[in-house]
Amino acid sequence: MATSLTTILTTILTTILTTISVAACSRDSHKESAATAGALQSNATVDYVVDGDTVDMTIDGVEERVRLIGIDTPETKKPNTPVQCFGLEATAFTQSLLPEGTAVYLERDVEARDVYGRLLAYAYVAETGAFVNLEVVRGGYAQPLTIPPNVAHSTEFVDAARTAEHDNVGLWAACNG
Repeated sequence: MATSLTTILTTILTTILTTISVAACSRDSHKESAATAGALQSNATVDYVVDGDTVDMTIDGVEERVRLIGIDTPETKKPNTPVQCFGLEATAFTQSLLPEGTAVYLERDVEARDVYGRLLAYAYVAETGAFVNLEVVRGGYAQPLTIPPNVAHSTEFVDAARTAEHDNVGLWAACNG
């Protein structure tokens, strides 16, 4: 009796784990293929790029200040803080990715807002599927900033920053890392 119960429980557990794995892969590959095809449904529109990692957007008719998750660009607007090395360049790069009026797909993680009340999100250009957060790091305009529990793309950001540093691009060249 104990052996058959163990066999049944093992079968059930295996089925559950397989279902979870398949669902996770399907979800991720769907997003990857949608981003590659540039077929993302927009859920926000860019109003104004505040700095390299903060953007004002309209979502369902409401203006929101959006903080891009997982990245940290040099400061340009922080009160009582001088403009930091490569901050203006980071802002200009984000503006080039997200001009006013750009349709964007925002993806949320675990925590919805930071301590300043800003909406936390990963941003994709809806038309092309370009992953804005990642492109900013890849170009050497930001360092990764991992704040759990919002860690869905942290490995990608760390890998991109290592490559940018190795290639001596962006702030890695201009600011001595």
